Amino acid sequence: MSALTARTSFAPARVARNTRSARRAPAARAATKVSNVAVAVDATVENESVNAIRFLAIDGVEKANSGHPGLPMGCAPMGYVLWKETMNHSPSNPKWFNRDRFVLSAGHGSMFQYALMHLTGYKSVSIDDLQQFRQWESQTPGHPENFVTEGVEVTTGPLGNGISMAVGLAAAEAHLAARYNKPDCEIVDHYTYCIMGDGCNMEGVSNEAISLAGHWGLGKLIAFYDDNSISIDGHTDISFTEDVCARYEALGWHIQHVEDGNTDLEAIRKAIAEAKKVTDKPSLIKVTTLIGYGSPNKADTHDVHGAPLGTDEVAATRENLGWSYAPFEVPESVYENFDVTAKGKECEAAWEATMATYTEKYPEEAAEFSQLISQELPEGWAEALPSFTPEDKGVATRIHSQTMLNALAPVLPGLLGGSADLAPSNMTLMKMFGDFQKDTPEERNVRFGVREHGMGAIANGLALHASGLIPYCATFFIFSDYMRAAMRLAALQQVGTIFVMTHDSIGLGEDGPTHQPIEHLASFRAMPNMLTMRPGDGTETAGCYKVAVENRKRPSTMALSRQAMPNLPGTSMEGVAKGGYAVVDCEGTPDVVIMGTGSELEMAVKAGEEVAAAGKKVRVVSMVCTDLFDEQSEEYKAELLPASARKVSVEAGSTFGWHKYADACIGIDDFGASAPASILYEKFGITQAAVVEAAMA
Repeated sequence: MSALTARTSFAPARVARNTRSARRAPAARAATKVSNVAVAVDATVENESVNAIRFLAIDGVEKANSGHPGLPMGCAPMGYVLWKETMNHSPSNPKWFNRDRFVLSAGHGSMFQYALMHLTGYKSVSIDDLQQFRQWESQTPGHPENFVTEGVEVTTGPLGNGISMAVGLAAAEAHLAARYNKPDCEIVDHYTYCIMGDGCNMEGVSNEAISLAGHWGLGKLIAFYDDNSISIDGHTDISFTEDVCARYEALGWHIQHVEDGNTDLEAIRKAIAEAKKVTDKPSLIKVTTLIGYGSPNKADTHDVHGAPLGTDEVAATRENLGWSYAPFEVPESVYENFDVTAKGKECEAAWEATMATYTEKYPEEAAEFSQLISQELPEGWAEALPSFTPEDKGVATRIHSQTMLNALAPVLPGLLGGSADLAPSNMTLMKMFGDFQKDTPEERNVRFGVREHGMGAIANGLALHASGLIPYCATFFIFSDYMRAAMRLAALQQVGTIFVMTHDSIGLGEDGPTHQPIEHLASFRAMPNMLTMRPGDGTETAGCYKVAVENRKRPSTMALSRQAMPNLPGTSMEGVAKGGYAVVDCEGTPDVVIMGTGSELEMAVKAGEEVAAAGKKVRVVSMVCTDLFDEQSEEYKAELLPASARKVSVEAGSTFGWHKYADACIGIDDFGASAPASILYEKFGITQAAVVEAAMA
């Protein structure tokens, strides 16, 4: 007997076959009391239900000839207990507000989640969809994608980001519960569950996020660590030997260990129940599993991590686990056992009844809460944004940013966020609120500490909670390098996280090249679905915030200055919405167009005045957001930047990308240096004289 067979306690089971090839309609159910207590299930049916997860994953990966069967095979018992018995979720309404959230941080095992969604009754994942795993325009892509498959909460794949976004989801629940729940009426009451692997625990971003989760005491976050000791390179002991549980415990988590995650469903149930008893700490349940469980020759090896089992091994695994069904065939008894559609509707109805009582007792709070979770912006919110005139004192756009945050906070109840230990420099505090902390989760200033990557991922999780929260997070623009993966995931997931990036150029001065962004503007402009905006004064900063708040499916990166600049007479919020517009114009078609952004917009205006004095017709354009400008009509773009005009750009950053718009580009294509800002601008040739010379050439 092989070692694997010796560890296999599931007895082979046989029931009548019932092939399902089309989208499955949920079976009609009698109404039952909503309960998370496991209902006794025939052992044979339970065994086959767990194996159904395994073999749907095996068959999907095999048909695609691509994917990761090992995780679903090992985690199937966890998935069964969670999705069938534990979670409150509604397959007929995946967006129901008070659902429990699930994150597969180990996103490479995506067939695990797709199989569970199909078996529990989600219409978004049919048996046909499972057979199209990893194919063009499939509902079952290689990693879970929230913008493709309804019912997937977050997009995972880059390891560590999933558990970090789960922290954001749990923080959103804690925040809303503290703000709106009443002692006699709780309308926000759900858990966030996450399954992660060794790779997630190796990535640094996870440590940043779990540190904050422990600090915040997120008692409704329950994470399962799939402890299978395998990574792509082989057994993890070649590079990863730390005591993961000791680390989590030191960070303030409640710790448990299920020693046999392959077969001991009761131990998994008990661990979840114990985790729920601990309300002041997040919980880690380490579940030791055998990757590729059931495979006689590939279990417990890296061979099952990222490749199909192969025809012979699939047959051997079927024989070993007693699974006599054809590929993608699931017995009717399993469907009947697994489907939670009726239970989900009952959970919804119970919550709706609670909400009705809440509305009757607390109409003012109910109105704000309902508006918030509708994810519609309050009527007239933009009227709170201030306007500026040239007579107003010129300040840095980071100062204007703080003005916008404090103007918007009273009219946008979902606005919350903070900085990576740079609030006094990033100017991100909302002065009328306190700090989101373990004992004050209702507050709206979030102290992320020096954790840029974790901050970005948690902010994305706050947005992905889909409850109307508008998260922002801030650091120096240079340190976007630490959080770029989270920023890219925001763009990919279509969530409107607002990234407030200050100290945006060599204009920050003496801190030198380690702190001076060069290629960053070009980099984020190249990122799909990311709005990269660099305002030139107070009015443009207001316009940028209007754009950022309105775009709930596009994140925004705001590049803001350390140094002061004047409020210019020609700027407008309406112009910002177009991305590029004239702040100074001339009669007829210009001979020269000078484009500037941010702190160089004033330089462009002054250079334009000098060129105009020399007899040229000059237009000065603020190119505050090239992404928005590129989306304007061809007629508008051709009119603003006529082909016949000489076009010059000036920006204290890389010139990469500017040649799309300009004939001559003034910028910096090398690292900066440590010196006062005025010296740096002179030494690197970003001067009014250089702009004039380029315009007159």
